[in-house]
Order: sequence, then structure tokens, then C-alpha cells
Amino acid sequence: MEPEPDSRLYSFSPLLFLLLVSSPGIYLGIAAIVLLLACSALVSGSEVAFFSLTANDFEKLEQENGKSSKRILALKDRPRKLLATILISNNFVNIAIVILAEFVLMNVIPEGAFHNMANGLLSLWGEPTLEGIEYWAEVLGFLVTVVGVTFLLVLFGEVAPKVYARINNLKLARLMSGPLSFLFGLFSPFSSALVNSTKVIERRLARTSAISPLASREDIDEAIELTVSQEQDAGQEVDILKSIVKFGDVTVKQIMCSRVDVVAVDFRIDYLELLAVIRESGYSRIPVYDNDFDNVTGILYVKDLLGHLNEPQGFEWQKLIRTDVYYVPEAKKIQDLLKEFQQQHLHMAVVVDEYGGSSGIVTLEDIMEEVIGEIRDEFDDEVEVVFKKIDDYNYLFEGKTLLNDVCRIVGIDTSTFNDIRGEADSLAGLILELTGLIPKPDEEVQYKNFSFKIISVSKRRIEQILFTLPKA
Repeated sequence: MEPEPDSRLYSFSPLLFLLLVSSPGIYLGIAAIVLLLACSALVSGSEVAFFSLTANDFEKLEQENGKSSKRILALKDRPRKLLATILISNNFVNIAIVILAEFVLMNVIPEGAFHNMANGLLSLWGEPTLEGIEYWAEVLGFLVTVVGVTFLLVLFGEVAPKVYARINNLKLARLMSGPLSFLFGLFSPFSSALVNSTKVIERRLARTSAISPLASREDIDEAIELTVSQEQDAGQEVDILKSIVKFGDVTVKQIMCSRVDVVAVDFRIDYLELLAVIRESGYSRIPVYDNDFDNVTGILYVKDLLGHLNEPQGFEWQKLIRTDVYYVPEAKKIQDLLKEFQQQHLHMAVVVDEYGGSSGIVTLEDIMEEVIGEIRDEFDDEVEVVFKKIDDYNYLFEGKTLLNDVCRIVGIDTSTFNDIRGEADSLAGLILELTGLIPKPDEEVQYKNFSFKIISVSKRRIEQILFTLPKA
């Protein structure tokens, strides 16, 4: 029977480790790994630092006019190439760390050490076999060489520096502006090639995966129906979510109050007439024009009259008119108009057509109603959208009712008539697009399974329309 091997031969002696690492090459390798880990941390952190700078930070840098500030602003102007430079630099550093770590570990850990360690571990559970020792030796080698290095890279080269950079982004950006400017020029051929290749891929992906906005919107609407409609009383929530999805595509023309419905006053009327108009309308802001609505000269805020309620008929109310009228084109997107209203602290704008004439007004309330539905207060005595529901399939509308409101009231998608509506925004406009002329009373117009019966017309406009839905 063979004698038991001395277990001390399988132990990893700390003294042996110290003797092995006493070689100057090992010390240099460890020092190089520490240095490269620091470089990896700085480069990784600079990615977060540069791309988390805000507009206020850039404004501050422009005012400072220092060297680091100029370098940061120069790098900011080419974000794609900057990101490519950071990624290339980080990859080179990480590859160097892996190679050096392999070299150090191979020299520090003696040959057969993993087999000895595996044998010692397996001995705790019984007599080890040769196959078991070989298997666990490979596992231990993998854990030490791969998992250990990966842990160091992730913790000290990625996670920790990025957390620090998020808190001290401007400070780290200043520190790394010089090195990154140097690397920016050094790796310029590689980063340029990378950026150009990604642009080509982006263009091809955009062509191959292009989906029409209508189909995409329908998919989103269906997803909203599936997820939200399961909840009790979720109808209003579904409508709000769908309105938010379509918010970016809605133009001012689709929500404005047309000029025929605008309450406005001529600046020549006397004070008592003005008060009568204000009492009858109940509005807090009244457009003021000169001769006709195409020449709006200002906006009268009713609150400015509170201190002059007892003035005589000849009171010069015109001095209270605010002349800072804001004009917007019909084609303007309401999400852009909302931002402008917020920035300039406005609540009303005059809408102009392509020829410069005033086609109506749009208010902040109109924009908000496009998302959350009709806003009613204690002064709203009449329903904004005038209609009569005859039964589940027949609705009587005024011709001026907006198509979007019609679709919402009858419960169909607002894109139903997009194919034939042309420039029309009202129900009467849709009829004119379909017929090309003003129809006669009792005339019926068909589109797909929808029926429009003309109830009353005047010489200039369609006044009432009976809208009939298709029966299931």
C-alpha cells in the first residue's frame, strides 16, 4: 500500500507566494494592471460625465472660456466620434489588463497548483479521482483567471467610476478633457471608420424596418386597449393615453377656434358695448381688431377692467389693450406651441393661414383638451361640441364640428377619414371634399359604410348633418 502523500505539498504556502512574486517582472505586471484599471475607470467614467452634462453646464462652460472648457465644448460638438473614441480606448485598455493579468497569474501561481487545490477540496468529501481532480482544476483556473479579472474590470473599471461620474460629471469632464482630446486625434481614423459604418447600418435598418406611422399608431392603440381596458372604468384613461400618443401629430388647425366662432371686438366700440360683449361671452381674453379680424391689433384681458367697472361710456378702454399678439401658422404642431406658450407665459395665439389672414385663435385650454378631454368650469353653460344622439347609430352634428370631436363622440378612430379628408378639419369640410360642392338639403353622401345626410344648409355653409354609423 502506497504511503499517503504529505498534505503540506498540496497546500498553497504563503511563503512560496512571496518568493514567487519577488521577481521584478511580477511587480511591474501588477503595477501595470493597477495603472490600467485606473485608466479604464477614468475612460469609462468620462463617458457618463460628458453625456450627462446639461444645457446649464454648457452655458457655464461658455462663460468661463477656459482651456478645459473649450476642449469640452469642442468634444461636445462631435458626440458620435467622441463616444467611438471612448469605446475604442476602453477596449484597448481592457484587453491589455486581461493579457497582463494572465501573465501575472501564470507566474505567481505554480504549475499544478490548481490540481493540488482541487485535490485538497475533493479530499474533504472522500477519496478524489483523477477525472474529478482534472475537472475541478479547470473550474478553479477559470474562476481565478476569468471571473477574477472580470470582477475587477466590472467593479473598478465600470460600475464605481460611472457612479462617481454621475455625481461629479463636470469635474471629471474637466479632468479628462485633455486626455480625451489627445485620444480623439490619435484614434481619429478608427473612430471615423466606426461612425461612418454605423451611419450606413442605421440607414439600412431605417429602410428595412420602416413602418408607416398609421400602422404603428394602430399597434400602440391596440396595446393600450389590451393593457388598460382590463381595469374597471378605464375608458377615460384609454382615451387620454391614445391622445398622448397622437399629440405630436396634431396641428393647430385641427384644434383652433375658427374665425366665425371667435368672439372679438373692434377697438372703436364704446365702453358700455364692450362690457356687454364680455358679459355675454364670459371669456377672460378678447381679441381686438381694426376694421376686420384679419388685422388683430391686441388682446384685452378682462381682469384689467376690474378697477374700471363704474367708468362712463366714453372711458378709453383701448389703453388697456396688450399689443403683444402672438401669431402661429395653421400647420404648427401643438406640442411645439405648448412649449412656446410655457416659455413666453402666453395663453392665446392668433392663427394665420398661408396668405397671412387670420383664420382663428388657439388657446392653452384647447391644447390641454386635446389630451385630457373637454375642460368645463362654472362659466361654461353650453356644451362646446353641439350634437344630438338620436340612437346608437345616428348622431346630429353641426357642420362646423371638428372631425376629431365627431370621431371621439361616435366612438371611432380619429384616423378613419384620413384618406379622403384632404385639408378638411370639420365635418362640413369632409362633405365638401367628398362632393366638391355645397349639397342640397336631404341629400345623402356615402363613404364606405358611413352615411351623411344633409339636414340644413345656407348659401355659404353646411349647417347640420345627420351622421349614421354602419350597423354591425
